[in-house]
Amino acid sequence: MRAILCSSFTGPGDLRLSEIDEPKPSGDEILIAVHAASVSFMDQLVVSGLYQMRPPTPFVPGTEASGVVVAVGDKVTGFAPGDRVACSAWTGGYAERMIAKESKTVRLPDGVAFEAAATVLHNYGTAYYALVERARAQRDETLFVTGAAGGVGLAAVDLGRHLGLRVVAGIGSDDKANLVRAYGASEVINYRTENLRDRIKAITGGEGIDIGFDNVGGAIFEQMARSMKWGGRLMPIGFTSGEIPQLPMNLPLLKNYSILGVFVGAWVEKFSADAARMNAKLMQLLGEGKIRPHIDRVLRLEEAGEAMRAVANRTVQGRIVLKIR
Repeated sequence: MRAILCSSFTGPGDLRLSEIDEPKPSGDEILIAVHAASVSFMDQLVVSGLYQMRPPTPFVPGTEASGVVVAVGDKVTGFAPGDRVACSAWTGGYAERMIAKESKTVRLPDGVAFEAAATVLHNYGTAYYALVERARAQRDETLFVTGAAGGVGLAAVDLGRHLGLRVVAGIGSDDKANLVRAYGASEVINYRTENLRDRIKAITGGEGIDIGFDNVGGAIFEQMARSMKWGGRLMPIGFTSGEIPQLPMNLPLLKNYSILGVFVGAWVEKFSADAARMNAKLMQLLGEGKIRPHIDRVLRLEEAGEAMRAVANRTVQGRIVLKIR
């Protein structure tokens, strides 16, 4: 079968389209004929050797995909050949067929396209875990999202709107403002051209933000830490700036706010039943049109390297999808 192979941790430029043997499911695994796979910032980090986990090389990148079940392992009870599904995995999505755990696979509602389904579990799963499970977000609270036009950020904006939050979107360029407003942001801050702390103070009447959802890290996280409301929740999601921030701990002490780490991948591994229920809920919301994943563009499998470079250069709004069949 055709697959994209990563043979060294040297980045998207060294990915190659190759012919490899089809994988075989065992135990609690499912073999899926992949129709679409999404391209995330995490995927780019993995092939560059910059993620927390390094799979043995060579490997097939791709953490999220959708398609049709071909075969199941002897311990699988919830799926059968012919089922339309989406799945998440640490690797394997950029191929004509991939293996996924039963606990990380979810059935698609009728009418949901493979391309949209391939963009939900990581983006909206991260946002849902952060806002619902970790922050316990309450209607009418103020949510500030950085990197708000990216895959995870835009999902947080969209899900925040659905949850009844007042969403403030942080972006790095003005050309992204219309998109985040269309997805539910009531206020937009360009933190490259505006004073972030002054704008948050003005928007919140000096009270600060209830929930900080930070995809960027670095100086922006440090500014958010000085803009929190009493009893708020500040969540580091990722560090796309490449800089892990340092935080003076007197800041959360003085305002009694919490810092909540969000590593959804580890949570999915440790609490697979809870994660499966979350995935089912997200697909229900997708099927009902209550969340609306944004696809920036659709590319061919062999264009995976180009897709990753676009993600790394931050020229992507929402997600790029690879159409595989």
